[in-house]
Amino acid sequence: MAAEVSTDVLVVGAGGAGMYAAISAARNGADVVLVDKSLISRGGATIMAQMTVAAAVGEQEPDHWTHHLRDTLEAGRGLCNEELAAVLCEEAPVRIREMEEWKVGWAREGNHLKQVMAPGHQVERCVYVDFLNTGPAVAKTLRTQLGRADNLRRAGELTVTDIIVDGDQVVGAVGLDVETGEPVRIEANAVILAAGGLTRLYQRNSASVNMGGDSYALALRAGAELIDMEFVQFFPIGHLAPRMVGMDPIMWDPFRYKLGGRLLNADGKEFVQNYGHAETTDKYTAPRDVVSFAILQEVAAGRGSPAGGAFLSFKHIPEDELRSAFGPVIDRLAENGIDLRERSVEVAPIAHYHMGGIRVNTRMETQVSGLYAAGEAVGGANGANRLSGNAISEAFVFGERAGRFAAGAAAGRDREWSDAAAESAVERIRASRDISATDYGPSLAGLLVDLQEIMWRDVGLLRTEGGLAAALRRIREMRREIGDRPSESDHRFALSMQDWFDLWNGLLAAETIVLGAIKRTESRGAHQRDDFPRTDPGQAQNLITRLEGDALCVETTALVKNPIAVEPLEANR
Repeated sequence: MAAEVSTDVLVVGAGGAGMYAAISAARNGADVVLVDKSLISRGGATIMAQMTVAAAVGEQEPDHWTHHLRDTLEAGRGLCNEELAAVLCEEAPVRIREMEEWKVGWAREGNHLKQVMAPGHQVERCVYVDFLNTGPAVAKTLRTQLGRADNLRRAGELTVTDIIVDGDQVVGAVGLDVETGEPVRIEANAVILAAGGLTRLYQRNSASVNMGGDSYALALRAGAELIDMEFVQFFPIGHLAPRMVGMDPIMWDPFRYKLGGRLLNADGKEFVQNYGHAETTDKYTAPRDVVSFAILQEVAAGRGSPAGGAFLSFKHIPEDELRSAFGPVIDRLAENGIDLRERSVEVAPIAHYHMGGIRVNTRMETQVSGLYAAGEAVGGANGANRLSGNAISEAFVFGERAGRFAAGAAAGRDREWSDAAAESAVERIRASRDISATDYGPSLAGLLVDLQEIMWRDVGLLRTEGGLAAALRRIREMRREIGDRPSESDHRFALSMQDWFDLWNGLLAAETIVLGAIKRTESRGAHQRDDFPRTDPGQAQNLITRLEGDALCVETTALVKNPIAVEPLEANR
């Protein structure tokens, strides 16, 4: 018999959004279980984030959340769900101040929070924790708050394999205990999916190992819809060369716009201004999709760096300014043989974030009763391109809302578990323990490498009809190859069983990206088609993906509009 757990609210994923959701649900009176397939607060994207958090707190210079919203909508290239985007921008300052009360340690300047300019923003809006410590500080702070809630239980190394729906209502989930290989039955009145994005599916990525599309696959199989899955954001200046060990490949961005680091081609010339966005050497404001495309085009024109990217140079910055901005990071760079006074580094786009995701309303509800989503698992708020700094804000705001509304819904119903609804999920885990020990199945590691190569080559920065069609054929072949259950046979292979579930989810998520990219016959934001290089005003619409039987279906739907006037800046002073 499967191990059994009962709770009001189950939160799947323990990064920033999941932890905030669990805290929110608990303080709203719900009994909460927070699970993650890695260690609690140690997986996901938040702990890896070393940059800034966008919120119109208006302490560095006059600001208002409607100005943040304007910049978010502009970055989103006309595809944002404007209701979700407004919630994100309006509530971000509230969450930033709450984190300040929890002693996260936002950098301060005199008697106010220090804020800096980031690409795509028109004012100094982004808060941070000094010296690339934002993500770890946020994770530590939220972990401390988790420990203060008596009605909150945590379980690491538990992979949720299926959300269980009886009729039209979520009744809980089934998970795999990675330590024992046994199924775990989790009865719950509401479930929040907060297991992050899918950028691990790309060969060159900034993701943790568990960012493989789990939330999206779990939502689809439970009957929820996804939105705009074709929009994968590539961080433009991920570290490329020289080799760097133990440091975040996306660390360069805050130093570039803080110090005026120059992005140069092989001719030693700045070039981003040639691709539709004028920049100066002291204020770098071009959105990420513009910079990524510019680097790609320079490399294609033969003006790339030796490793196939662009040069990022700080050589014009005085040494005292470099050390003041980088702090102890300067010494860590020196250990990697990088002296910014003497040499440029090579940078290139890297898969970083996913704008698409689970379709929700402003209460973070899917169309499946009792199923919610939070953080990067949510799609729609960022449209075709995410504004720099919005990711952690999104984790805070959507996590808090998902927890609050899920707690309210859970309080209004009694758990009614269905063994019949959960049978196939439980048997999928049990059956893998009973088959012949010699039935090892395909090489999961090899298939993952193949998938990452395919996604990078054919479903990456620049896409074509032929490349997408080839990717779709191979992904569907791999889905058939891995079958409908893990191949390993006893508890000693529980990690291999988890690898199978990871790939099972990842292949489904990858197919949703490809199908959306095939259907969107234009270039917009992070989605660039070499065979359709222009933006088509007629395609200013969202793409909805659902699972019908075993087949994915993609169709268009109208945008969610919510016009809001931009307030005078004096309104927030």
